[in-house]
Amino acid sequence: MSKGYHIVVCGGIVPDPLQRLEPVSTPSGPALRNEMMLPAVLDPWAASALYEAAALAKKMPESKVWLVAAGPKAKLQQVMMVTGQKVPFELVAIDAPAGGFTESFAVAGLLAAAIKSIPGLDYSRLLVFGGWESASRGAGSTLQAVGELLEISAQFQGVDELAVAEDGSFTVLERVEGGRHQVSKCSAAPAVLGWATGNLAEPPNNPQVGMANMRAIMPALQKAKAEKLSAEGLSFQHVALPAEQRETRIVKDTPVDVIANEIVDWLRGAN
Repeated sequence: MSKGYHIVVCGGIVPDPLQRLEPVSTPSGPALRNEMMLPAVLDPWAASALYEAAALAKKMPESKVWLVAAGPKAKLQQVMMVTGQKVPFELVAIDAPAGGFTESFAVAGLLAAAIKSIPGLDYSRLLVFGGWESASRGAGSTLQAVGELLEISAQFQGVDELAVAEDGSFTVLERVEGGRHQVSKCSAAPAVLGWATGNLAEPPNNPQVGMANMRAIMPALQKAKAEKLSAEGLSFQHVALPAEQRETRIVKDTPVDVIANEIVDWLRGAN
C-alpha cells in the first residue's frame, strides 16, 4: 500500500465524569446543574478512538489524523489544551451546544458537514473513527448516522482491534455478545469504525506535540462556525440520577473464606 489513510475522528466534549452530574429542568429543557461551570474532557470513548487513529497513522506512512469536535468554543479550547499534548492531529472545531440532552441525528448532521468541508480529504483513503458509545449524546447512533450521511456502507461498531494488510485490506475485531469477537475483513477504505475501549493506554503528555498542535488548534477555534442544534420534536418526560444502593456491614476478625462465600452468595442472589 503506497499511501496511508485519512483518518477523521469524531469526538465531543463532556463534563468530567468525576464530578457530580445532577440533571435539572430549565425553560429550554433538561440540563445539568451548573453545567457551564463543570470542567470538561474529551469524551472517553472518542479519546480511545483518537489514540487508535494516532497509532495507526504512525504505522502507515502518509497518513493524517483530523479531530472533528463539537462544543462551546471556550470549552473546546480548555479541552484541547490537554488533549493536544497527547497525539498529533488537526482540529476541525464546531461551535455548538454540548450536553446529554441533544438529538444525536442533529449532531451527526453537523459532524458530517464538517467532514465534507475538510480541504483535500481523499474519500478513497477515508476512515471515520469515533466512540461506539458516548458519555454524553452518542446514544449508539451518532456515528452510524455520520456514516450514512457520508454514504459509507462499511460500518463496524464495538471495535477493539484493527489490523491492516499490505494490500490495503484490513481485519476488524468487533465485540459481540458472550464476551466474544466477530472477525470481519474489509477490502479497502472508506469505512466507519466505532471504537470500544481498544487496546491502547492513554498516551503521556508530550509538550512538543502540544506546541505543534496548538499552532493549528488556536486558528481552528477562532474560525469555528457557530451552529445551532434543532430540538424540534424532541421532548423528555423525566430525567434523574440512577438510584443508588448501598448495603454495608462492619465486621471484625472474619475469615477470608467466609467473606468470599458471602460475596458469591450475594452475586448469585443479585442474578
